[in-house]
Amino acid sequence: MATAKRPIRWHVAVFLAPAVLVYTAVMIVPLFGTLQLSLFNRSGQEAVFFAGLDNFRTLFFDPRWSESFWNALWNNTWFFIIHMLVQNPIGIALAALLSSPKLRFSAFYRTAIFIPTILSFVIVGFAWKLILSPLWGVAPNLLDMVGLKSLFAPWLGKEEYALTTLGLISVWQFIGIPMMLIYAALLSIPDEVIEAAECDGITGMGQFWKIKLPLILPAIGIISILTFVGNFNAFDLIYSAQGALAGPNYSTDILGTFLYRTFFGFQLQTGDPYMGSTIASMMFFIILAGVCLYLFAIQTRLRRYQF
Repeated sequence: MATAKRPIRWHVAVFLAPAVLVYTAVMIVPLFGTLQLSLFNRSGQEAVFFAGLDNFRTLFFDPRWSESFWNALWNNTWFFIIHMLVQNPIGIALAALLSSPKLRFSAFYRTAIFIPTILSFVIVGFAWKLILSPLWGVAPNLLDMVGLKSLFAPWLGKEEYALTTLGLISVWQFIGIPMMLIYAALLSIPDEVIEAAECDGITGMGQFWKIKLPLILPAIGIISILTFVGNFNAFDLIYSAQGALAGPNYSTDILGTFLYRTFFGFQLQTGDPYMGSTIASMMFFIILAGVCLYLFAIQTRLRRYQF
């Protein structure tokens, strides 16, 4: 007896087609165009020629480019480390506190913490620049009210503090995202697991560390990779607060601002779309390597905790 053929679900392709077309037009095609452009160059006013990997070699080893590139890469890495060590742990702690059924007004707290996430980068950068200004900012007065004015310094104006300060400002703005994701993961834990833990005498913080934390590790892994991708694509906050030159003295320069100055040019620097595409390609390869590391080395070990 012949088996009946499974019907072809054309409606799936119909519903997916618009999203696939839009994503291809605005993401895939520009990506391949950027990768292709990074393999070409122009000498003076001469015609464009195929350069192969020479642009990458120039970016890595030519003193005119390598110093700026490695500086931007290190700053980007430090920017990411700040988020991993400050934003995500605090987000997890806030989610644990707000998931407690004994906490009153938890909905208000969640909303208040999440509101900065929906604010514009321009507003956040400009507002914090005003707040931290030593001339007209409110930060010196607020510290003076609690007797800590001696601790104030022009944090955005000193090379050793500027990038860390911007990283903490970014943490303040986006801490609501890991908080809400972990909060949702905590709520998805079955009540039977919690009840069994309580029957075994595991309550309070011990319950979180021994029961809840292992169960939300997959969500923490997703948050970590989202933080990695977002930070190595960062640009807006640095640009709005410190400008395209990422001052002082390029101490806040990251790959995004370095790409902007190179590709479009700035002040007396003319734009170079070929080297700019090379920098953009390196950003893509770095993000791709991080995502692949997560998918093939980390996520497989976290699956054991999933239901």
